[in-house]
Amino acid sequence: MMETSTAIPARLFSAIIPNLISVLKHTQSAEGVVTPQAKQALLQATNDLKNTLTQAKDYASSIPGGELNFQEQDELLLMLEKLRGHKWQELAHFAHKVTSEAKLFTQAEDVKMEVDSTASTPFGS
Repeated sequence: MMETSTAIPARLFSAIIPNLISVLKHTQSAEGVVTPQAKQALLQATNDLKNTLTQAKDYASSIPGGELNFQEQDELLLMLEKLRGHKWQELAHFAHKVTSEAKLFTQAEDVKMEVDSTASTPFGS
């Protein structure tokens, strides 16, 4: 499967843990880092991990967004919560107004019916 420029390079990020495990295995091996071969293997594993982390960091830094620090994010969240509260108040006010007008309309229709029924009643009945 071909990765597009907007897709997250999963292979890059999934390689971090195996590279870390490789470094840990080399440092915890029975022969340790005493022999030149063990030192070379540890150096190679460390460089692989370092390169993978650098690539992942570069990719993560290039993703748009995240320009706000924690304080700015908190301020933005508070502003959005206030805006949401204000919108809820407007919605509640509108709902109350619509309900009140609907009641007035219903009462007006009742009055019209009474007037209409009275007006259409023959005189003498």
